[in-house]
Amino acid sequence: MATADRSAASLLVGVLVFFLARPSLASESDHKYQQDDQVILWVNKVGPYNNPQETYNYYSLPFCHASETPAHKWGGLGEVLGGNELIDSQLEIKYQRNVDKTTYCQLKLDKVNVKQFKEAIENNYWFEFFMDDLPLWGFVGEQHPDKNSDNSKYVLYTHKTINVRYNKNQIIHVNLSLDNPKPLEVGKTLDMTYAVKWHLTNVSFARRFDVYLDYPFFEHQIHWFSIFNSFMMVIFLTGLVSMILMRTLRNDYAKYAREDDDLETLERDVSEESGWKLVHGDVFRPPRNLVVLSAVVGTGAQLALLILLVILLAIVGMLYVGRGAIVTTFILCYAFTSFISGYVSGGMYSRNGGKSWIKSMILTASLFPFMCFGIGFILNTIAILYGSLAAIPFGTIMVVFVIWAFISFPLALLGTVVGRNWSGAPNNPCRVKTIPRPIPEKKWYLTPSVVSIMGGLLPFGSIFIEMYFVFTSFWNYKVYYVYGFMLLVFIILVIVTVCVTIVGTYFLLNAENYHWQWTSFFSAASTAVYVYIYSIYYYHMKTKMSGFFQTSFYFGYTLMFCLGLGILCGAVGYLGSNLFVRRIYRNIKCD
Repeated sequence: MATADRSAASLLVGVLVFFLARPSLASESDHKYQQDDQVILWVNKVGPYNNPQETYNYYSLPFCHASETPAHKWGGLGEVLGGNELIDSQLEIKYQRNVDKTTYCQLKLDKVNVKQFKEAIENNYWFEFFMDDLPLWGFVGEQHPDKNSDNSKYVLYTHKTINVRYNKNQIIHVNLSLDNPKPLEVGKTLDMTYAVKWHLTNVSFARRFDVYLDYPFFEHQIHWFSIFNSFMMVIFLTGLVSMILMRTLRNDYAKYAREDDDLETLERDVSEESGWKLVHGDVFRPPRNLVVLSAVVGTGAQLALLILLVILLAIVGMLYVGRGAIVTTFILCYAFTSFISGYVSGGMYSRNGGKSWIKSMILTASLFPFMCFGIGFILNTIAILYGSLAAIPFGTIMVVFVIWAFISFPLALLGTVVGRNWSGAPNNPCRVKTIPRPIPEKKWYLTPSVVSIMGGLLPFGSIFIEMYFVFTSFWNYKVYYVYGFMLLVFIILVIVTVCVTIVGTYFLLNAENYHWQWTSFFSAASTAVYVYIYSIYYYHMKTKMSGFFQTSFYFGYTLMFCLGLGILCGAVGYLGSNLFVRRIYRNIKCD
């Protein structure tokens, strides 16, 4: 693959160019043309329609082209990571200049070529082009059943008609129609032809991408209903938490703080005292594996801010328009928000008496990136073996590593130092006793494992419908653009997660189990387990994916997504429970 052969140095320079100034190619930089200006048609990739990630270089199929060394276009970090490789088609296209049917090359069919094309047609191969950053799609060919035999007749589309709509000096819409199918027969030579037709339109440049957005799908009534349903769940859940817990706690406070009763009443109250008040001497005991918990909570806090920031940028900047813009924005925002992970992790680790803060800082800075790298390394190896464009070039990997090493890691270190010094002083409302209190046996539904498993059900229910739209967008060629919906769902998810985790923590403490820290984290993180289970259902029931390549990429990417979602939800759940626990123990007498 040509992109894979580029050096790390050239890619680093390319990234700097992308950051400082968008690459300019003739009139493509500002999307403005004068009559007879050259308009480049870029060929991109080809692959099975049902397997979105299994894509290959367009010329991996034996298509002919005018020159042996066509020009390549590198559009940014996100574009390479997204598996794009734009190559100049070298078709003569001038702005506002129609082109009649013209032969641009001749395709000589031999036994190998025919076999490759037949296999591509059997697997329903499609291809993608770009003109002025607008995509065009088409299929390689089709099968025609032969009435005289059981075999199918394979035909290859040999003519492309490019219809371009323009408004003044800007291209508004492009469309590709395929025609003149020719049978694939060894020894024949096919003339590959094209035509270009220009049409005037009054659609504005700002709305030229609307044609690619599926409004009936994303703005269906079920989408609005799911938001309303989740919102009602939030109102009900927060009201329930407030009413039940605060009423219970108010009664507990009143009984616990009573000082003017007679001796008999006091003795009776003490004998009846049970639940969360009895574990006040152990509830602030440092959790097991403090360094790991601090790292995942810090990383989760960073991911929560990251998702919020990316969603807001997508709403303001319409990031769905540019190739790879979301991926590039995600990587850069992750690097620059690393300060948050270090700050939260360092402060939490120090407050709980941790001493190995360097170990904590390194784990916080590298935990999520290295998990993603491990999964990505396996997927990249598979993609290289298949020769797919999904394989990330070594130079691009080095660019991502440089961003992590010189931006993300130092900011995490700075955040850890600031967190230790500014928010690292212990401030527990109750003193921790020297000898841990034994935990009594309780019914099965009050055990940490059951609380953790059940904790993710309601948060998953609040995002269930949105997961369908996100999965369909990512795996079925739909452009996701309703980031306002996503923002509402994200806020709902955070609120539901906090409420559910607080309820689980309260039940656990009432069961006189003071190991609430990890339980609160896993209770919220279990949402990701249900999302992954749903992804298995979605794969088998809603898609037509097949083959080892696509299956590994589907479940690999989904695992990466669920790991991030689990860490995010777990951190939100822990931080919410931590505030709740400190609040309820602040008003009792901790002797």
